[in-house]
Amino acid sequence: MADRPQPHHVQVHPVHGGGHGIGRYNGSGGKPGLLPLRGSSRTPSTSQVLALITLLPVGGTLLALSGLTLFGTFVGLALSTPVFILFSPVIVPAVLLFGLAVTGFLSSGAFGLTGLSSLSWVVNYFRKKAGVPATVPEQWDYAKRRVQDATMQVGQKTKDVGQAIQNKAQEGGGVGAR
Repeated sequence: MADRPQPHHVQVHPVHGGGHGIGRYNGSGGKPGLLPLRGSSRTPSTSQVLALITLLPVGGTLLALSGLTLFGTFVGLALSTPVFILFSPVIVPAVLLFGLAVTGFLSSGAFGLTGLSSLSWVVNYFRKKAGVPATVPEQWDYAKRRVQDATMQVGQKTKDVGQAIQNKAQEGGGVGAR
């Protein structure tokens, strides 16, 4: 009997969908598995195992921290509730005063910014009406033209004054020579 070949049993599991692990059922009552299967084997890939090994401690730590935070919140609330009830005649007006002060500072800042932007808009509006360019390169060109015009005017005035002095010198030289 030992030399006779034994029959092999083959189990066939239905595969739904074409992608690896998408819509694939691992034979556990028709529910999808925790990790997607690769090919026809039942073992997860190395990257999947490494991801699981990495994420389990991180997830566990974060879950523990969230539990501690929730517990601390409940303890703090339980301890501070009697204090809030005892001091509520003082705390409520103080909180209202503080809230009004913060609201006042914020609205003051908002009004200040609105005023500055309005003044800036008015100044730019009048500059445009006066023909003064608004952008920096245009302002440089405008300033250069103004300096050139002023230089030409000063040169012309100097030339006129020099001519006037020369005329007076000629007139004065003629009077003194007579």
